[in-house]
Amino acid sequence: MLGVAEPPKGEANMRSASEEPVPLHEEFIYCCGAATHVLKCGPWKDLSKDESKNLPRLLFMIIPGNPGLAGYYRTFIQALYCGLNQQYPVWVVSHAGHCKPPSGMEMIEDTDIKELEDVFGLNGQVEHKLNFIKKNVSKDIKLVLIAHSIGCYITLEMMKRASELQVLRSVLLFPTIERMAQSPQGKLMTPLLCKLRYILYMPVYLLSFLPEGVKASLVRFALRGMKTCDESSITTSVNLFSVDCIANILYMASQEMMKVVERDSTTIKQNLKKLIFYYGTGDSWCPQNYYDEIKMDFPDGDIRLCEKGLRHAFVLDASKEMAAMITDWLRDDLTKL
Repeated sequence: MLGVAEPPKGEANMRSASEEPVPLHEEFIYCCGAATHVLKCGPWKDLSKDESKNLPRLLFMIIPGNPGLAGYYRTFIQALYCGLNQQYPVWVVSHAGHCKPPSGMEMIEDTDIKELEDVFGLNGQVEHKLNFIKKNVSKDIKLVLIAHSIGCYITLEMMKRASELQVLRSVLLFPTIERMAQSPQGKLMTPLLCKLRYILYMPVYLLSFLPEGVKASLVRFALRGMKTCDESSITTSVNLFSVDCIANILYMASQEMMKVVERDSTTIKQNLKKLIFYYGTGDSWCPQNYYDEIKMDFPDGDIRLCEKGLRHAFVLDASKEMAAMITDWLRDDLTKL
């Protein structure tokens, strides 16, 4: 757990994301009985106390893709926090069981009470996020949910199941919300994820014994095709050499292929004014024809197509660029608060 000092206040003291690091608080907690990694940007560590007069009016919460490791979004939340003039907390919550717990902490809480069946599955991840908000965020705080990839499906499910949430906006980035197994990447990955994923466990187990420096070198080699790669993505990817993490990641992915089939147009219609969709032009998980179809079905929706050539896994090399776009999109909403 990392303690942080409060940032200086006032316009003159604002710092850009490229300058010294902004306040970042790190926690490993149990949520629904599963190990969960939380990164909190800004001086606010506890937003659950309703009686506090210092609570911010708004929380930006990131719902990750898969792998759902919070560390992948470290640079993104710092850039977003600075883009918001350090006025609002920006948190990212890992998926249940996707993080490698610190020494002395187990992946599953040692308790006789089982809070949720199948917490590592897709439905469990939805309930995991709702449970986190219920226990850690005051009902008086409005939410901006920024979701990535399968996080977009999870976010729509959250809005469907918990209409009482005070969601100001949901930003859905590269949304895998329909026909995942039929997408170009889904056709390749579905047989592996649903039938052959167990064969990956043994090589991961053997690689887990390598020194950390060697693991990092292997990650750099795997990402060698990128001109620039976020350093935090490299250090975070080392967690993927854990069999427990990989098992939970692949299990969730197998459920995505089977369960993310039809787009939930009813929930989208009911919340259309709160939603911003952002599709990629060369995204093999949600191809451009998915964009064309949802744009046709919801002509009044805020549904955008990437013109910058960003990759589906934007956190690897375009976190700051994405954060800058989002702050620009939400400028009008924030001035009305």
